[in-house]
Amino acid sequence: MISVDLHAPQVQGYFNRPVDHLMALPILAEYIQEKYGEEDIAVVSPDAGRIRVAEQWAKKLGGVNLAFIHKSRDINRPNQAIAKRVIGDVEGKTCILVDDMIDTAGTIVQAADALLASGADSVVIATTHPILSDPATERLKNSSVREIVCTNTLPVPPEKQFDRLTQLSIAPLLARAIRAVFDDGSVTSLFDGEV
Repeated sequence: MISVDLHAPQVQGYFNRPVDHLMALPILAEYIQEKYGEEDIAVVSPDAGRIRVAEQWAKKLGGVNLAFIHKSRDINRPNQAIAKRVIGDVEGKTCILVDDMIDTAGTIVQAADALLASGADSVVIATTHPILSDPATERLKNSSVREIVCTNTLPVPPEKQFDRLTQLSIAPLLARAIRAVFDDGSVTSLFDGEV
């Protein structure tokens, strides 16, 4: 079985057969490097729990600065978090805000606002899974985010597409994984020590 960017790697334990857990990072990072590589970049985790992934991003982009958003949750309001402050140097930088999914976009837009308030030059969001539950599209359209880059692990219907949304195909990643399984019996060779 092949999966892409599970929300938590521990999910693999719920399957009765082996799971090859792929990461969309190479596809997303290549796009970011090509489009924004000449700019002063900082990779930002939207919370402390995603710092490990942000570290992988920073390494993949050549050892750029790393920051994260300190946030808190109100126990009386499920699925809502408040971006408190930015930890790390983002002033004058193009911040690449990385997460595995965007659901309603409330937290990620708050994080982008916190980065801009802390002196970031611009914010680009990179995510694997564009869930885009309402009101995500409106929040993202009305935000000051420069671009939202996602993969096509989930289809984005025409009514939820907008000019700053860029969707990349994961077909090359899946093709390489399938070939690796048939050639080598495993996808381990795809990662070159990245996981």
